[in-house]
Amino acid sequence: MLKNLDNRLNAEVLYALRAMGHGDTLVIADTNFPSDSIARQTVLGELLRMDNLTCAEAVEAVLSVLPLDTFVDDFAGRMEVVGAPDKIEPVQAEVQAKINAAEGRVREMISIERFDFYDRAREAYAVIQTGERRFYGCFILRKGVIAPDAVGSVH
Repeated sequence: MLKNLDNRLNAEVLYALRAMGHGDTLVIADTNFPSDSIARQTVLGELLRMDNLTCAEAVEAVLSVLPLDTFVDDFAGRMEVVGAPDKIEPVQAEVQAKINAAEGRVREMISIERFDFYDRAREAYAVIQTGERRFYGCFILRKGVIAPDAVGSVH
């Protein structure tokens, strides 16, 4: 056990989050997403799991250590509901609330058409599959930066 780390973050997930650089993307997906086949095409090349969590729980844990990109509009995205791209499913509203809480302000996710989402997912750094069973629990997060310490501080 480590201090000050969310215990929902396992070693494999922490390794991937640490290895990612500014602008790299992370997919957090529900149980229906083709996670294994997509993950094999990512930078990491293997599937990560947070099986016993909802998407909102997984996002909350990830955002406890991962900064979101502040330089782009696509800092976070959700898979669009097929035939109803403006509809927000409850799972998506829950994840949006976790993003807002982590950011300390409202920052709306972009919506991504289903097949465009698959294409973007293949280009991600990694894929985390959750235990989420509700439909449209698929998200992409873009890693930001951690600002340097104040000038003149001692390390």
